[in-house]
Amino acid sequence: VQLQASGGGLVQAGGSLRLSCKASGLPFSSYAMGWSRQAPGREREFVASLNWNGARTYYADSVKGRFTISRDNAKATVYLQLDSLKPEDTAVYYCGRLYWNYGYVDIRSYDPWGQGTQVTVSS
Repeated sequence: VQLQASGGGLVQAGGSLRLSCKASGLPFSSYAMGWSRQAPGREREFVASLNWNGARTYYADSVKGRFTISRDNAKATVYLQLDSLKPEDTAVYYCGRLYWNYGYVDIRSYDPWGQGTQVTVSS
């Protein structure tokens, strides 16, 4: 299983980015997917997730109303639209496959996590 995230970058506060995560080596449409992030000196935290067809989505309170998760099963890709970005959103963002049964908002559920993509928001 490989998960390749991209789309990070440097953006000013209030700006937007769209992250992508291309999956390979798995029946993508069979799995829920999610995003997490880790800021320097902090633990990794859940950001967003969705079920196999995108009908159910889940968000951390800190990003609700600003971030949008979606997927395209035909392209084996999950997206994270980041709007109204704040400096505190600065982190490395990771995508993961939901594999273990700890629930959609628990990062322990996800295996594997792909390599991350850096998002930096300047004030």
